[in-house]
Amino acid sequence: MWEDEHISQYLLMAHLSQETDSASRKRSTIIKTIDWIETILRKKGATILDLGCGPGLYSEVLAERGHEVTGIDFSRRSVDYAKREAKKKDLHIEYIYANYLDDLPEAFRNRFDLAMMIFCDFDVLVPNDRAVMLKNVLSALKPGGLFIFDTLNTKAPEKMNHIGKSWELEETGFWKREPYLALSETFDYPEAKVILQQHIVIFEPHQLSESNQLSKSEQLSESEQYRVYRFWNHYYSTDTLEQILSACGFSEIENHDNLLPEDGLGSREMVTFYSAI
Repeated sequence: MWEDEHISQYLLMAHLSQETDSASRKRSTIIKTIDWIETILRKKGATILDLGCGPGLYSEVLAERGHEVTGIDFSRRSVDYAKREAKKKDLHIEYIYANYLDDLPEAFRNRFDLAMMIFCDFDVLVPNDRAVMLKNVLSALKPGGLFIFDTLNTKAPEKMNHIGKSWELEETGFWKREPYLALSETFDYPEAKVILQQHIVIFEPHQLSESNQLSKSEQLSESEQYRVYRFWNHYYSTDTLEQILSACGFSEIENHDNLLPEDGLGSREMVTFYSAI
């Protein structure tokens, strides 16, 4: 989805919007979050690895404050935007189009004072991918380096309050440039502590003209008239996360609640930040 030519454009717009927190948090919240990070980091001119940096909203603020920032993201559109903005603002930020689950460059080994993963990216990782990511983080951190991330906690199913079904019929929109019907449903699996958001997008391929074709990643046969998108989000208790981090070699694990502002959506109560060394 992140590489889809149409959807990635809408995702970038959502990242940059100050009207919604659907893809990134508002700038005022980002600045407050970085203020808090710096109270824990307690170092000027730190080397910082921003995992899942998107269009560079956190990286830019950190660079403006004198830190040496490297951002990694696998959305080419977001990384390209971040590079343009950094050049325009004369900010020296290294942006890399890559998947942080792949092997990190050898030059990253023991390089960073801080690795950060913000906006609950941690929660979308299945256990095997999560273990790979944590291994990469440990490898990239200097001895005594800090890892900071946020997750949904066990209040999430109650606070999100959208377990159920909905639909939308659009002439054009987030999912497609052509008319579509989107059937959405959210499920909570409390035994696994996972929330599934599923979207079935229905359209008619034969209505597309040659000048308005699907992106290469979405070429469908004539018999196919829908796409299914599934987004899995884990939520964690503090005890579970402490066990996961300890098993991967982290120590001095601390949880930090109520860091986000009240937004009417329950984010303050259902998002917990963690720091570990």
